[in-house]
Amino acid sequence: MRKADDPSISSTSLPKYLEHLSGDGKAIGVLTSGGDAQGMNAAVRAVVRMGIYVGAKVFFIYEGYQGMVDGGSNIVEATWESVSSILQVGGTIIGSARCQAFRSREGRLKAACNLVRLGITNLCVIGGDGSLTGANIFRKEWNGLLEELAKNGEIDKDAVQKHSYLNVVGMVGSIDNDFCGTDMTIGTDSALHRIIEVVDAIMTTAQSHQRTFVLEVMGRHCGYLALVSALACGADWVFLPESPPEEGWEENMCFKLSENRARKKRLNIIIVAEGAIDTQNKPITSEKIKELVVKQLGFDTRVTILGHVQRGGTPSAFDRILASRMGVEAVLALLEATPETPACVVSLRGNHAVRLPLMECVQMTQDVQKAMDERRFKEAVQLRGRSFEGNLKIYKRLAIRLPDDQITKSNCNVAVINVGAPAAGMNAAVRSAVRVGIADGHRMFAVYDGFDGFAKGNVKEIGWGDVGGWTGQGGSILGTKRTLPGKNLEKIAEQIRSHSINALLIIGGFEAYLGLLELAAAREKHEAFCVPMVMVPATVSNNVPGSDFSIGADTALNTITDTCDRIKQSASGTKRRVFIIETMGGYCGYLANMGGLAAGADAAYIFEEPFDIRDLQSNVEHLTKKMKTTIQRGLILRNESCSVNYTTDFIYQLYSEEGKGVFDCRKNVLGHMQQGGAPSPFDRNFGTKISARAMAWINDKLKGSQGTGKKFVSDDSICVLGISKRDLLFQPVAELREKTDFEHRIPKEQWWLKLRPLMKILAKYEASYDVSDAGKLESLRQQQGASHGEPATI
Repeated sequence: MRKADDPSISSTSLPKYLEHLSGDGKAIGVLTSGGDAQGMNAAVRAVVRMGIYVGAKVFFIYEGYQGMVDGGSNIVEATWESVSSILQVGGTIIGSARCQAFRSREGRLKAACNLVRLGITNLCVIGGDGSLTGANIFRKEWNGLLEELAKNGEIDKDAVQKHSYLNVVGMVGSIDNDFCGTDMTIGTDSALHRIIEVVDAIMTTAQSHQRTFVLEVMGRHCGYLALVSALACGADWVFLPESPPEEGWEENMCFKLSENRARKKRLNIIIVAEGAIDTQNKPITSEKIKELVVKQLGFDTRVTILGHVQRGGTPSAFDRILASRMGVEAVLALLEATPETPACVVSLRGNHAVRLPLMECVQMTQDVQKAMDERRFKEAVQLRGRSFEGNLKIYKRLAIRLPDDQITKSNCNVAVINVGAPAAGMNAAVRSAVRVGIADGHRMFAVYDGFDGFAKGNVKEIGWGDVGGWTGQGGSILGTKRTLPGKNLEKIAEQIRSHSINALLIIGGFEAYLGLLELAAAREKHEAFCVPMVMVPATVSNNVPGSDFSIGADTALNTITDTCDRIKQSASGTKRRVFIIETMGGYCGYLANMGGLAAGADAAYIFEEPFDIRDLQSNVEHLTKKMKTTIQRGLILRNESCSVNYTTDFIYQLYSEEGKGVFDCRKNVLGHMQQGGAPSPFDRNFGTKISARAMAWINDKLKGSQGTGKKFVSDDSICVLGISKRDLLFQPVAELREKTDFEHRIPKEQWWLKLRPLMKILAKYEASYDVSDAGKLESLRQQQGASHGEPATI
């Protein structure tokens, strides 16, 4: 990869590595259709800029299929500047509409005529399954439509030959996450942000008055939003269309609510998907639930219907990055398509971009609805996909406590400890571990204040109710310190013996990883450490070897993105301003790079990609050139440790001096605000799921050794659990040692560096984008069995 950001791209030169994918002479039409979703603009921006970058013409098709049918001023060529400053805007700037005309052949004939006159034979459709199905019908009919147009004399015969086939690539924009084949659709994460903001606000008022709140969220046919928000806020009960409650649910629910009140819980939260049904397919409404609670229990109960709030607002960092990745992937898929290529949808599995046959995904999505209509609910949940199924299982385990006499005791004690700097989502991970452990029959112990507290004996048994309400809390309730165990090995071993601890779960960042290595090395001297140990990565820096993601990084990324949005907006009244923003992360450039991608930065300086004064000079010139056009604001991110000498002050002064007369500069150091705040829905959900999986691993290890007095000495009994591409992997720390740069506290290889050129391309630099990792078309069913390890769902 090139060392520096190169000069602005010209439309005539195309980097060698992309020459086989040249867009010269190609025209791409981009439209948004169906219901709007936050992040659609980020996808439109990526398609336009990547399309122009590879030499294609890109056209906006305004108002979805209606604009395609009406033609004229609804189909307009897009320029680089026409997608400036739209990354942070919710909804879709090119409009969306339901279109009856396109459902008829006559309407599609008009649409084909409008496209072919502009030479558009590549369509990028951002919408739900209905919009994508429409695009596929259009693709199949294309040739016949052109022949009919030629016959009617509306186009000439040469046009039929020249534009003989239509390529279609879809991106799923839907807040419901109701499309099979993808872990997350564009807009889902942002909708969860809206829901969780409301739930967090409602919890404070509910607690004051000892109230029960019934919250209705969107999801007429899909319960994903209801399920994940229930998981993320620890709701008492959830109603979903795919998994109706069993007969007699009324008594069960009321019993559970009154039991929680008896345990001194001051509030109850019930979440209902708008399409919730019972086993007879009869609707369960929020009003019906309220009436039931009031009548049976006499609790003060309120209903809140969230409605279109969930569709609104700015897109989250996750949705911006997802949409940008998908948009670039969609353009590559269109350039590679041949007449034989079926319409495909670009999608995310784990942390890996993939392409799937559009109609296979649509068919499976429709199969879910059919299974629900025919009351085959178990099958509906399975068809919904591994992410949905996994969420449902975990929710049931964490929300419903079995009576003690129904839990088989394991006679094992498991300790949970937080190590390193605090990260949002740590508490959700602790809650999940404690409750899963208790459900598995273990006694759970909390270690307070990291390894320091462990050595001092700050270890207490922790119960099911003790972790209630922890999911939404930021920081670390157990307390956490950066101290390593090395100096206190003897004392820690003594505490493990005195509390008869049989396994250890460590939740933390790079210090936790180093601590695990020290404990592994001390096993020879101290028999007490010969127990299963597993680490779950939790750090805003996202620098733990063995995992693509860490708990807390998403919350930090959202803080950076929100702040960048506000900072950019602060200059809306002034002419041409550039902001230099410093992010955290130690030597790891994840936050600067991904924050740059999510906020639409012009450059992000990171330690992993060395730069010199010539690179800084070229960046300044590039920005000056941009600022002489219609672009008003520039954004530069700098990782706190990217360079000893090129400090934030130095870069600020350089840009101020060199930009004189064209733009002025401001700087901002974000600091510890990146570590604070309530955890994002992603971090709550990720922390809950990964911690539950870590406890399942501990449970398996302990089960196999029960009553044998077995000592765990092998490498595979001391692991880091993480996501790698599309797999969830337990990797022995001994194996990860070689993959670690200990001096700079980062993994030697980092997946997100492959996305670095993406940020540069979208900021109008020429950069080498590695297409070797681009998705190849895969069958959906083959896809589901393709994972080498355990499938990772996000």
